[in-house]
Amino acid sequence: MDALRVGIAGLGTVGAEVVRVIERQERTLAARCGRPVRVVAVTARSKAKKRGLDLRGIKWAKNPLAIATDPEVDCFVELIGGVDEPAGPAIEAALAAGKSVVTANKALIAKHGLKLAALAEKHGVALNYEAAVGAAIPVIKTLREGLAGTDIDRIYGILNGTCNYILTRMEQEGLSFDECLKDAQRLGYAEANPAFDVDGHDTAQKLSILASLAFGTKVAQSAVYVEGITSITPEDLRAAADLGYRLKLLGVAVRTPQGIEQRVHPTMVPRSSSIAQVMGVTNAVTIDGDGIPPITLVGAGAGAAATASAVVADIADVARGIRAEPFGRPVAKLAAISKAPMQRHEGGYYLRLMARDHAGTAATIATRLAEQDISIESIVQRQPDRAADGNGKPVKSAPVPVILITYATSEDAVRRALQAVQRDKVISGRPQVIRIEKN
Repeated sequence: MDALRVGIAGLGTVGAEVVRVIERQERTLAARCGRPVRVVAVTARSKAKKRGLDLRGIKWAKNPLAIATDPEVDCFVELIGGVDEPAGPAIEAALAAGKSVVTANKALIAKHGLKLAALAEKHGVALNYEAAVGAAIPVIKTLREGLAGTDIDRIYGILNGTCNYILTRMEQEGLSFDECLKDAQRLGYAEANPAFDVDGHDTAQKLSILASLAFGTKVAQSAVYVEGITSITPEDLRAAADLGYRLKLLGVAVRTPQGIEQRVHPTMVPRSSSIAQVMGVTNAVTIDGDGIPPITLVGAGAGAAATASAVVADIADVARGIRAEPFGRPVAKLAAISKAPMQRHEGGYYLRLMARDHAGTAATIATRLAEQDISIESIVQRQPDRAADGNGKPVKSAPVPVILITYATSEDAVRRALQAVQRDKVISGRPQVIRIEKN
C-alpha cells in the first residue's frame, strides 16, 4: 500500500518532535497502520534555525498554504498555533483540497471548529485534534469513539497544568499565589503574561470542546462561566485540608434540567477522590456516563513529547483510513447552547468571611444564611488574640476568618445571603466563595 505522505506546518518543539517520532517509529507505524507514514514536506518561520533534525529528502515549502495545496501531500499537520492566519486559512485550504488535517490548536478548534468540521464532512476527510485537549490523554477519542454508545451526564477535570502546579505548591509549601506563579514562570510552566492560564480561559477553551463531544452541542466558549485562581490564598488551602478537601481548578460540564451547564472555577474536591490525587503539572479528566462507573483519564497535559504522541496517533488514524465525525456527530445535528446562569448551579459551598470582632457577628451571619434556606454542614471560627490597652482593657482585634461549609444550595441563594451580610457591615473585604464537588 502507498505511504501516507505527511506535510507539517510548524517546526517548534512539538513539530520537531513529531518528525523525530515518525522517523523513530517508522517500522512500528507501518506495521500498525498497514502502510508506511512519511514526512514529505515541512515549513517554519526560519529554515536556518538548528533543530537537530535531518531534513534531507524532505521538501521545504515556502509557507503553510503551499503544503496545504501540495498534490504530493495527503495529510496536513498544523502545529503553528493561533486562530487566524496562517493556521486557519491553511487548514481550510487543505480540507477543501481533500486532505485530512491533524492539529493541536485548541484555540482554533474552540473558535472555528464547527466551520472546519463542516468542511471536513463536505470533502469526506478527517479533522483530528486529540492533542488540543490534554495532550497525551486520549480524551477526544474516548468521547468520540470509545463512549459513542453512552449517554454522558457529566465531564470534569484538571485541564491546565500551570494552575494545578501553582495550587500544588501553595498547598504543600504554604506559599502565596504570587510566589508560586513566579516560580512557575522561572521553570517554564507559566507564560510571561500568565492571565490566559490563571484566569481560567485556557481551561474554558478545552472544556467547550469536551462539552461538544460529550453532549452533542455546538462549541461555544462564550457559554462557559469562567473564574480563575488568583484570589486563592494559603488560608483557603489550609482550610480545605482541615475539612477533608483539596483545591483544584476544574472545568465542569454537566447535564441539568435547564440544559448543559459549563463552568470553570476553583473547586474543593474530597481528598479521597481520584481527581484530588492529581498533582503538579499533570492533567486529568473524569467522565460520568449512564450505566458505567466514572472513568478518570490521567496524564501529561502538555510538553513536546506528550503532544507529539497525540499528534502522531491522529496521523496513524488517517493512515488506517479511520474517519470519525470531528465532534462525534454531523455538524447539522449539534444543538445550539447558551450560557447557563450560575445561579442555577446547585451544590455545597465553602465560604470564608473576614468577620468583624463584634458581639453577635456569628449570629448575624447565621441568620442571613438561614433566610435563604442555606444549611451549614460545618463552621470554623478562629478566635483572635486580644491585646490590652494601658488600663488593662481588651482591645478589639482585626477581623478574623469565619469558614463555613454549606450543604447543597443554589448559587443565587449564596449570593443573596452574602450581599445581606455585607450590608450588615459585620464582615470586611470580599467574601471568598468556592464551590464543592462531592465526588
